[in-house]
Amino acid sequence: MIYPESFEDKIKFTRIRELVKDSCMSALGKEVVDEMSFSTNFEEVDLHQLRTNEFKKVCLEEDNFPTGYFIDVREPLVRIRIEGRFMDESELFDLKRSLTTINDICRFFNKKEEEDYPKLKELVSEVAVFPFILDNIDGILNKFGKIKDNASPELDRIRKEIFNKQNSISRKLNAILKRAKHDGLVESDVTVSIRDGRAVIPVPAANKRKIGGIVQDESATGKTSFIEPAEVVEINNEVRELEYAERREIMRILVEVANVIRPYIDELIESYKFMGTIDFIRAKARFAISINALLPNYKKQQNFIWKEAVHPLLYLQHKAVNKEVIPLDLELSDPKQRLLLISGPNAGGKSVCLQTVGLLQYMFQCGLLVPMNEGSSMGFFKHVFMDMGDEQSIENDLSTYSSHLFNMKHFLRYSQKETLILIDEFGTGTEPMLGGAIAESVLEQLNQQKVYGVITTHYTNLKHLASQTEGIENGAMLFDTGRIMPLYKLQIAQPGSSFAFEIARKIGLPENILSSAKEKIGQEHVDYDKNLREIVRDKRYWEQKRNTIRINEKKLADVLERYQVDLQNIKKERKEILDKAKSDADHLLSNANKEIENTIRTIKETQANKEKTKEARQKLEGFKELAVDKKAKDENIDRKIKQIEDRERRKANRKNKKEGEQAAAAKLRPKQSEAPIQVGDNVRLKGQNTPGEVMKVQGKEATVAFGSLSTTVKLNRLERVSNKAVKRSNTINATASNVGDKVRERKLTFKPDIDVRGKRTEEAIQMVMNQLDEAVICEASEVKILHGKGNGILRVMIREQLNTLPFVHSFRDEDLQYGGSGITVVSIG
Repeated sequence: MIYPESFEDKIKFTRIRELVKDSCMSALGKEVVDEMSFSTNFEEVDLHQLRTNEFKKVCLEEDNFPTGYFIDVREPLVRIRIEGRFMDESELFDLKRSLTTINDICRFFNKKEEEDYPKLKELVSEVAVFPFILDNIDGILNKFGKIKDNASPELDRIRKEIFNKQNSISRKLNAILKRAKHDGLVESDVTVSIRDGRAVIPVPAANKRKIGGIVQDESATGKTSFIEPAEVVEINNEVRELEYAERREIMRILVEVANVIRPYIDELIESYKFMGTIDFIRAKARFAISINALLPNYKKQQNFIWKEAVHPLLYLQHKAVNKEVIPLDLELSDPKQRLLLISGPNAGGKSVCLQTVGLLQYMFQCGLLVPMNEGSSMGFFKHVFMDMGDEQSIENDLSTYSSHLFNMKHFLRYSQKETLILIDEFGTGTEPMLGGAIAESVLEQLNQQKVYGVITTHYTNLKHLASQTEGIENGAMLFDTGRIMPLYKLQIAQPGSSFAFEIARKIGLPENILSSAKEKIGQEHVDYDKNLREIVRDKRYWEQKRNTIRINEKKLADVLERYQVDLQNIKKERKEILDKAKSDADHLLSNANKEIENTIRTIKETQANKEKTKEARQKLEGFKELAVDKKAKDENIDRKIKQIEDRERRKANRKNKKEGEQAAAAKLRPKQSEAPIQVGDNVRLKGQNTPGEVMKVQGKEATVAFGSLSTTVKLNRLERVSNKAVKRSNTINATASNVGDKVRERKLTFKPDIDVRGKRTEEAIQMVMNQLDEAVICEASEVKILHGKGNGILRVMIREQLNTLPFVHSFRDEDLQYGGSGITVVSIG
């Protein structure tokens, strides 16, 4: 039961209904919106909510839902129930398009998985589709909705004959018109016209008797007559008769199609009811998206907890001007907090809070999603009663207060546990003491009947009752005493002050009036209101402190968690480092023999040089420190080193002995350097490195070839060189020659410009360095680097690198007309 009858107007649900209608695509859906009503059947509400929530998902996640033609053709379908009646071409075309849309909707959901849209798939499964009706319509209508020529053989024959007749008329009229123009009977720019479906020639009224035929029409001024020449009158008559025959044949075809459709009219109307239901559900989903609504938790019980609930109309109004809506947190639960008594200043949001509760609960049980936080839960009620606004009635002889009492009488008679009551300004309208006493008694009785509800009031005695009675809870709309303005925020578990004196003072009421009012009301009442304000102020202060502490605790918890994560990471990294160190040590130990062999080879190559042996031994100390069994490894290594030293010492002794014997033999032979220089010897000038070959010896002089140059030199300026020295010198000369050739070749092909656009920073810098190296070798004085503009990162990195190069004299941007900051010009000096 909903009370009163004007309930929807009072909570502004009529506006919600209009907004849902605006989201509909057809009259079918709008009709269902008009039928939407408050339901006390929990299973029905559950079904409506789930369907709407599933379609919300369709709207948000699917982009191919069919929305082409939501057309209502139920009226023409009902009309053809009578034998011989038919649907015209446009109605038949609408039937085809709308049935195609219904088929597409069914196909859309049937392709989805069962768990995606279970309730919508269940709805679609009950819908019948009519492919044979679509085939019949396609057989007679073209894609523009007109009857096809081949809809029947007779129609095809008639239309061809009409076409031939019309061509004949056109030829004859053109000939007559041409002759009339030649004779000067009509203007040269005149063309054939159509009057009443017949082809005619416009002729000046003075010449109408000069062209034989029938006058079919005249212009408004009477200066022009429209003549149907006698030669085409009969043909026009034949065309008219053929058009009548065409119309009769089309009607016959349409009657045949109606006969095919007639047996399925009831099923077709059900399909259109389905289309209306889908349109309605889609409109609800789109409206839910517009107000940021969702499907909260809900059970078949009266307790509910709302978190961050907002009034949908207020949300849309504020959204249009980019303004935030202050959300409502509310809880009604048995047994301690079934009735919430809200007090506070006027214009502080009490009535909006009350209206929000009524509207959201009504929306929910009408199958609409509600705007609140995901953690919210909805209750379920069988009765919703409201007393809000002025219901005085001259016809029923009711004053404002009488209407309130009449409503209270209804509440007391019909209220029960599953009832939600909403009372605005409880007890007002009569003498305050008496009205407050009656309101207190009514409130006690409603509490005993265990109803749920929200009540707004200014009466102090009701605030006292709420603070002392289980089931009733005080609530206050917060007020900023510093700025003397409401905050529009509900605070549970405390009464609110009306702030009457503060508001009056802000408005500018004289101070003597306020002082007089305080004396009249009594100090006790003033102190009570003052204490309430102080309680509100102190509670806000401590609430802010508590929030600050909560925020700091959250920050500390985050820091602690971060440190714990860092500690775990450090422990993990430490373990990885130790594991790696152990692995490296094992690896080094396993390669100890290899290092020893390397040491042996070093000693051999250095012929047991003491310094080299000492260095090799020091190198092996690292292996000894990493050994698992240090003592055993040291002894093993020392023993091997001693063996190596003894062996190398013996080898050195044998080698020295052999070299001594060779030296003694050499003393007996003349030294090579003391032998005279002969033709073919390799020689060089004393103090020079370039070798040459002796070509001729003449007395104290010799002719020597240094490469391609021959010269005569005194023998005492020459000294003999070995073949090994000659080969080394030739190699150096060849290498120098090759390098010189390559440098000369590179100078000829070197390009001072380089393009590094699109390259990674490291790759671009390396390319620039290579280019600059070649520029230095090729003795280039300037290099241009094309790096582009972009964000300037590559340009900055390249220039930072240029600052470190000693051979770069300077760099700058290219001239604006040649690229500006996108090119860096580097001067090399």
